[in-house]
Amino acid sequence: MSKQSAPRRVAENEALAVGTTIRGSAQKLNLVAGLIRGKKVEDALNILTFSKRAMAQDARKVLASAIANAENNHNLDVDALVVAEASVGKSITMKRFHTRGRGKSTRILKPFSRLRIVVREQSDEGEA
Repeated sequence: MSKQSAPRRVAENEALAVGTTIRGSAQKLNLVAGLIRGKKVEDALNILTFSKRAMAQDARKVLASAIANAENNHNLDVDALVVAEASVGKSITMKRFHTRGRGKSTRILKPFSRLRIVVREQSDEGEA
């Protein structure tokens, strides 16, 4: 007896990719994710490629992974894909210490974030 396969977390016309440990705060990553929400994937890739924000490179990698998942695993049309969801959350936080004057030390927090991107195949009737 084998274990049953897990049900899909997204609809049949959607594909998902998750970046679990992206170095930087969730607040900064959410600013980048806001740039691509609801956009066509071609436009979203261009926005992320030419963005000045450092977090945009990691977001671009996750978006490219979602596109590859849609094409290879779910047989969706890449030209009709739209960024349906780009949600951001906290991941781990590394704690470090920095020595200061007079025998004291300060705590340094190095946050990591999660990025979940869902791309959806848009039907032709919905576009006008």
